[in-house]
Amino acid sequence: MDIDQSSSPLERAALLERAAKYAALSDPARLRIVDLLTLGDLSPTELQSELGMPANLLSHHLRSMELAGLAVRHRSEADKRRSYVRLAPGALEGLTPGREHRARRVLFVCTRNSARSQLATALWRTASDIPAVSAGTHPAEHVAPGAVDVARRHGLDLEGAKPRLIDHVAGAEDLVITVCDNAHEELPGLQGIHWSIPDPVRLDSEQAFEDAFADISRRVHDLAPRLRAA
Repeated sequence: MDIDQSSSPLERAALLERAAKYAALSDPARLRIVDLLTLGDLSPTELQSELGMPANLLSHHLRSMELAGLAVRHRSEADKRRSYVRLAPGALEGLTPGREHRARRVLFVCTRNSARSQLATALWRTASDIPAVSAGTHPAEHVAPGAVDVARRHGLDLEGAKPRLIDHVAGAEDLVITVCDNAHEELPGLQGIHWSIPDPVRLDSEQAFEDAFADISRRVHDLAPRLRAA
């Protein structure tokens, strides 16, 4: 491939990176995988079920996507034998996802409803007019202090938030987004979206909460423009 030699090395590298992504996305199956991953993280088993594809062919597609900088994999915090596939940071720069959804309300769920789901709800309310609530499968007694602190540092208020049980909150028409591997795997029949976000409470450090906040913020601001009020 001929590249304009007057461009800088960085510009040429960026062009080659974009070309690799477009080449990877020229396959309909990989394009479908990207559409699914723009909504949330999926395990290879879940992708197989969604696509009706044998494991060896899916593995080939995922390797090609990883090499093109479109996808990354990591181990589940709950079941170490399980992994999740997510879009790589910046994977879709310059590309437009192909799916749009309607929602009456968004319900963010994690196990304890003490950090990730609370932060996701607070962030969602700054990004969308669609109502949002949060809940836990085994709610804690209070919101984690680290979550309250990181929210405050970013101009959000979790002081009055209280963890609640999903059975007391969930509605039939909610778009459910699990933000915790344990909750996602505990609710296997639940239709919705999954974001595999590491638990900041486990490390209980300022950096862990900042990392979780940044991950959730990016996902919220990616998804919010793609949802329309039902």
